[in-house]
Amino acid sequence: MKKIYIVAFGLLTAMSAFSQEQNSDRNSSDYGELKGGFKQENIFVGGSLSLGFGSGQFTVGGSPEIGYSFNNWLDAGLGLNLIYTSIASNTFYNPTDTKLRQLNYGGGPFIRVYPVSFLFLQGQFEENWTKVKVKQDMYSYKQTVNAPSLIAGIGYTQRVVGQGGYYFMVGLDLLKNQYSPYVAENSVGQLVAQPIIRAGFNFYLKPSKGAARESRYQGNHTL
Repeated sequence: MKKIYIVAFGLLTAMSAFSQEQNSDRNSSDYGELKGGFKQENIFVGGSLSLGFGSGQFTVGGSPEIGYSFNNWLDAGLGLNLIYTSIASNTFYNPTDTKLRQLNYGGGPFIRVYPVSFLFLQGQFEENWTKVKVKQDMYSYKQTVNAPSLIAGIGYTQRVVGQGGYYFMVGLDLLKNQYSPYVAENSVGQLVAQPIIRAGFNFYLKPSKGAARESRYQGNHTL
């Protein structure tokens, strides 16, 4: 996985240089710059939250992210994930004395490409760890495993670079490692990738004047 992160860092550096060259003619009064030519209003943060309840089951999690918009059609950044699941014993779906506690955590770099303004394609490398604790009567079992994941997804978004937006994405883990949190066994014991559904929002740290004017202009001309 170290090689993956090195390649991702090199790719981000190359795209940054390309972005600086393409955007060098912008009005500097609308854009505050950081060292290295990065523009503050192009940095975004956000992510998604998840919360689930069931018969004796509770799940809570989040997928925060930070990224950079190189232009209207390309974003890149780093995403994290943290999901906690608790399953109690003696319920309709778990009529035993078994209690389960599971914690999934990890993350990695991502790239989003926008072929059109409302649609994006996403690729993300992740390294995930899963900690499991099972207790049944006097017996207790603990295990920690980890696995790499390569998530490919497609999503819908409403986004204005320099202002913010929201998104909805569906993806799959192409690597399908046996310890991945995104796979499960089917009825014949084969590992099958499970749909990864994420919905969230992003906002830019320093909203740009130019993006605000563009957003108002588009709003005033929307049918």
